[in-house]
Amino acid sequence: MVAAGLYAPELPALAFITNSIFVAAIVTVAVLLFTRMATQRMEMIPAGKQNFVEYVIEFLYGQVEGIVGKHVAPKAFPLLATIFIFVLVSNWFGLMPGVGTIGFGQTNAFFSIETMETPLLRPATADLNMTLALAVVFMVVWLWISVRELGLWGSIVHIFGPKGGLQGILKFLLLPIFLFVGVIEIVSIIFRPVSLSLRLFGNVYAGETLLGTMLNLGQTLGFPGWLAWLSSIVFPLPFYFLEILIGALQATVFSLLCAVYIKLSTTHDDH
Repeated sequence: MVAAGLYAPELPALAFITNSIFVAAIVTVAVLLFTRMATQRMEMIPAGKQNFVEYVIEFLYGQVEGIVGKHVAPKAFPLLATIFIFVLVSNWFGLMPGVGTIGFGQTNAFFSIETMETPLLRPATADLNMTLALAVVFMVVWLWISVRELGLWGSIVHIFGPKGGLQGILKFLLLPIFLFVGVIEIVSIIFRPVSLSLRLFGNVYAGETLLGTMLNLGQTLGFPGWLAWLSSIVFPLPFYFLEILIGALQATVFSLLCAVYIKLSTTHDDH
């Protein structure tokens, strides 16, 4: 846990794989395997895993369609659903026992974060490299969807052109203002990957740090051995359930903002 953030330590056995990438791979494989098992033998009346997967997909598609519209939803849904499911599972996987608390370089029996040099497993979304990669991939797909929907010239006009169907001399009088607003919009688009990645990273990293602090609070306060061990279970418990909620909330916020960005850039002015 001490290594969470900008610095991602490498696993000793595989120098090119960090502990957060390793967890991201586990999450990806787990989601793919579960989906494969659920859809391997499709039935007209779904049950069990197939019913659960179909319910999740239908629910997410309805939410995406309600935001971006029926026309854009088929293009945006694969990305938005993938982001939501991956971020949600990654956040919850980070709450599993041993993730961020077992690693190399420990010197005591309580897995103190002050003495841990390299956690074996670390939540993928607690690594800024991962959240930034998600944001950059979204921006690339966002650009492709926007240009495909409006065209290159249409996208430029959408950003810099007059709004509200202005005509006549008033259109030309207000053109400098709309050009200035367009420049501000370009700046905000450039900073979107930064805001998306930092928001997700900051919340997950803060929650991980909070749980680590509560885990070792008994030792910090100088409790006896047995009481410190008991406090390491009792103190983090309320925050653990809070982090379950926050994990779902952050996945929703990240994917929701992505959907809103797509909606804003693909709305025709004549609508």
